[in-house]
Amino acid sequence: MSTAERVLAYGGGWLDRAGPLRTDPARLSALLTDSTTVLLPMWRDRCLVDGHGPVRLSTERAALVRSAASETVFLGLDAEVAVFAADLSALPEQAAVEMAGAVKSVDVRALVGRLEPGDAAAQAYARGLLHWHRQQRFCGTCGAPAVADGGGHARTCTGAECGRLLFPRIEPAIIVLVEAPGRSGRCLLARHAGAPEDAYSTLAGFVEIGESLEDAARREMAEEVGVTVTDVTYQGSQAWPFPAGLMVGFRATATSDEVRVDGEELLEARWFTRAELRDRAASGRSLGRVDAIDHRLLTDWLAESWSGPPPVRERGDGPPPPSSRW
Repeated sequence: MSTAERVLAYGGGWLDRAGPLRTDPARLSALLTDSTTVLLPMWRDRCLVDGHGPVRLSTERAALVRSAASETVFLGLDAEVAVFAADLSALPEQAAVEMAGAVKSVDVRALVGRLEPGDAAAQAYARGLLHWHRQQRFCGTCGAPAVADGGGHARTCTGAECGRLLFPRIEPAIIVLVEAPGRSGRCLLARHAGAPEDAYSTLAGFVEIGESLEDAARREMAEEVGVTVTDVTYQGSQAWPFPAGLMVGFRATATSDEVRVDGEELLEARWFTRAELRDRAASGRSLGRVDAIDHRLLTDWLAESWSGPPPVRERGDGPPPPSSRW
């Protein structure tokens, strides 16, 4: 079973995004002040946490945070519970922490290993949406101010002659595990400029205008390591709202094992056998970020043999969605 059929970090969230509610301002206003509603406060892309994890506010403290927030956005419904996120970035960090009843601010990527998947997905979702609002204050066409709309999922230009509707930007990128030609059982990893001496990772790059995802995979492999690839096969995708990415994972097969790097963006690229990567993992060296799709691509590849891939966990393994998490 491919990576596509399993949940990766920051995906598979349990919120119903409830799109139709975004165009019902009266209903959203009522939900925002409902006593059961949950508010997730953020500060400059960081979660506000207490001793139990990211804080979840309701009633009086939620109202206080909303009054100080530069934006409040609707994330969706968890069963019958509405979930919103509020941005306290305009405040000094300590003031935001105290107002939310938190103890500090933390990047969600530092918390993901301790959060349930749905919680990590909600925090990353809030982070990405609020980041976009801070970056899209003005219309890119006429320069007039833009105001939040659609429950925070759009902004509308206020220019009298424009009125353009703006939506959050998503930046797709491909990430590829390249296998050597034939049956040698090797994959290609590279060391990027600025990376530690012995840190290797899979190859990735952004999709350009006018490219398919497969086109981008072929182009990036040729540009970065001088390798022509065939059999470009989709493995899965991952939300990566840091700030607005969508990582799309592939496998591909090189037509040659010759490798060329530019010495600037990439300092080195080499082929690794499964045995070498297992030894690296056993010695504590990371096979990519544990919360990222490249780690899954590598661990899936390591788990395989020439007789075929082993069974893997299916989507939904782990705790089932409760009726309400808040």
